[in-house]
Amino acid sequence: MALRAEMGRFRVLLFRDDREWLLQSRDLKPLNRYFPELESTILEQLPSRAVVDGEVVIAGEAGLDFEALQLRVHPAASRVKLLSEESPASLARWDLLCEGDEDLRAQPFADRRARLERALAHARAPLHVTPITRERAVAANWFERFEGAGLDGVMAKPSDAIDAPGKRTMLKVKHQRALSAPSLSIVTPPVRQYAKRK
Repeated sequence: MALRAEMGRFRVLLFRDDREWLLQSRDLKPLNRYFPELESTILEQLPSRAVVDGEVVIAGEAGLDFEALQLRVHPAASRVKLLSEESPASLARWDLLCEGDEDLRAQPFADRRARLERALAHARAPLHVTPITRERAVAANWFERFEGAGLDGVMAKPSDAIDAPGKRTMLKVKHQRALSAPSLSIVTPPVRQYAKRK
């Protein structure tokens, strides 16, 4: 079982074909225009033809900043450009689905992951290979230590799992959070019955 941290982020597929690239959300929306600062990193560091799975994250002073990510989805290009300069995004990659002309989705996750690590062996910020472990104690440490820094949970994926779009092949372990809220009652004045006068 491979365990990895899941961050407060946008999950995206990244497609690259020579000078063309596409960041695609899980609901198939293109996200390139919201993260223009990632173009040079993608073109310089990723294999010339590949599909990689992972996340877009923004690190703030207190950890990963999901709100800053949400602010990026803005209709004004000038606003997106300003935000990309003030709080640049990073790419965290965990799976390689295609390299060159080879579709890797039917291969076991352990093999795809090994190929990703070789392909991105010299990755430098803002491109990162998401750490994984097979040690439960290491994952538990991540789970506890990084909760307040934007960690959304820990994902567990069988090492022999193929990529199966539309099927849940991973187990997500999340923090349990209780909500405390005051109880409120609304009291309305009694409704008076008026008899109709004849």
